[in-house]
Amino acid sequence: MSDNHTVKASEDLINDPRIQTKIIRYTVGVGLAVFFAALIDWPLAFVAPIFVAKFLVDKPELNKETLYELTIAMVATIVLGLLLSNGITQYPLPLLVLVGLMMLWGYFLFTDPKWNLFATILIIAVLMLPFMAISTPGVSVFLAVGLASSGVVAVIIFALVHIYFPEPASTFEGYQASPLTREQRWHAAFRAMIISFPVVCFFFIFQISEALLTMMFIALLSLMITGEKSVKLSAFLIITNTIGGFLAIGVFIVLSFVPNILFYTVFVSLVAIVMATQIYTQPEKAPVFATAFSTVLVLLGSTLMSSSEIDSNMFIRIFQLFMIGIYMIAASFFLETRNWKFLKI
Repeated sequence: MSDNHTVKASEDLINDPRIQTKIIRYTVGVGLAVFFAALIDWPLAFVAPIFVAKFLVDKPELNKETLYELTIAMVATIVLGLLLSNGITQYPLPLLVLVGLMMLWGYFLFTDPKWNLFATILIIAVLMLPFMAISTPGVSVFLAVGLASSGVVAVIIFALVHIYFPEPASTFEGYQASPLTREQRWHAAFRAMIISFPVVCFFFIFQISEALLTMMFIALLSLMITGEKSVKLSAFLIITNTIGGFLAIGVFIVLSFVPNILFYTVFVSLVAIVMATQIYTQPEKAPVFATAFSTVLVLLGSTLMSSSEIDSNMFIRIFQLFMIGIYMIAASFFLETRNWKFLKI
């Protein structure tokens, strides 16, 4: 009976003009980002479609505060790249301390709806730029400009699709306050650091460049598993990443038969419209589909725009995502079985 009720609710939603607008906006936005990223192929161009997909789900309305937040994130990324290019990467311990403090601040901001996108971009920049600059001094500015360019393209596409496929007229009254108290936000940030920072230190010390994607995924997902039922949530992450991995393999196989930018754009857009339909018509399962599709975009983009062997890259990245899930379950179990007073709220 409940399944029939769910199906009926989904059918009602898909017939809602507002939901149809959201689906079209999401599909067109992702499609445009994929096309421009593949056509121009600037450094870290594959990040642009991922940003667009995240912006459209997390920020359903176009408003000045969202554009302000994203603009600050782009400026902060370039500034961080300039700072790292001046030689701090030559001093490993101060660098790790700085990275840790920036991550902690990012985790704290992430729990505020007003700054969660800024925090996401900040954490990506804080991990990627120093990590790459250690082995190749000076590359941090190059990557910072590439990451910021992806952000700018994503913001422009985000604004355009909202202009051409607008939401019904509404008055934006500002973001809701964080449901957590300031103390709870700091506790969540510290617990996320316990999960992610040991991995970050390990990869930084041994400079395992092939695992950069793994490190960033662990850092970004750590805050999600700091609450109750974190083991179940970690299992959820394994499921979504597995779904995304299989989808990426299927899309990759199809694209290998027709290696063409236009076909690539159209095919990914078709996948996007299917995922968007599920995201907006099944709100309770939206995180599953949104995370799975983000995994598809990460795997496809980072693999197809890589200069090395594409086939091996795809399976290496899928294996990394699987290992992330295993680590998350182990870390979640570790946290749930600890009784540390300094982390109790």
